Amino acid sequence: MKFEYLNALGKQRKPFLFICDFKAENLEIIPLDALDAEDVAFCIDENYIKQPHPHILKKFPIDFNAYEQKFNCVIEKIKSGETYLLNLTQPTPIVTSLSLKEIYQYANAHYKLRYKDKFVCFSPEKFIRIEDNKIHTYPMKGTIDASIPHAEQMILKNQKEMAEHVMVVDLLRNDLSIVATNVKVESFRYVQELDAGEKKLLQVSSHISGDVGDSWHVEIGTLLKSLLPAGSISGAPKKSTLEIIEKIEGYERGYFSGIFGVYDGKKLDSGVMIRFIEKTKEGYIYKSGGGITLDSSVQSEYDELLDKIYLP
Repeated sequence: MKFEYLNALGKQRKPFLFICDFKAENLEIIPLDALDAEDVAFCIDENYIKQPHPHILKKFPIDFNAYEQKFNCVIEKIKSGETYLLNLTQPTPIVTSLSLKEIYQYANAHYKLRYKDKFVCFSPEKFIRIEDNKIHTYPMKGTIDASIPHAEQMILKNQKEMAEHVMVVDLLRNDLSIVATNVKVESFRYVQELDAGEKKLLQVSSHISGDVGDSWHVEIGTLLKSLLPAGSISGAPKKSTLEIIEKIEGYERGYFSGIFGVYDGKKLDSGVMIRFIEKTKEGYIYKSGGGITLDSSVQSEYDELLDKIYLP
């Protein structure tokens, strides 16, 4: 029913913020004229000015051997044909002196969200943007430490990274075809630099677009529901991969790797909730991970999980 409420708001051209969990089971909808900035704060800014800050996050990650067991389970599922790309994530306890409000304030990111005193995310990844009757998505898949010599050439030539990215682009292209016509890849595998705390990462992205027609406003909820969960942080084929994630990860993602976005009455912009810190009774939990294919290296994937734990 909540996705239908989005359709109703779109019909009225009434601006709203929406926040959806990974499984698309919990959807928070807040009309912008009812937003309480003490409870919920957000910022979507493609051209933010980077502000320096202390990068103090102490990590207590999953033991490598424990991660390796989960990784090997994913590889077995790939070999059995149940999945060919799966985004494996894990929770990492962290310690920081910062509050969620301070983390939100300090973080430099295109998509920032603080939800009550429960979680904060600072994501570089766009989910979908709809403007002028066109839908756009920008899957990010492939990460490398920018300090490695010839890092950009290395990641673009890496066959495993290429295969993984092709799979995600194909999945997202098919997903957009559910809700749009004339779907095409506008730009394939371009590299962006991300500030990752005390280091920099290179991230590989692509741009896919399609036509949604002028009736999309009254179908916002239907459209979003058709595209969830986001393919870039689940895997393919989506249905069986989601079942495997449920069994192997061993924890609840919750709102992590869900989406949030804003509709202003004319356009919609949304981000994938990666780079995510959740406040629990036991303390802060940082959730992160990466895509696994048959050619993945367990050490590289474990390192990537840790590299993504930072305050940008």
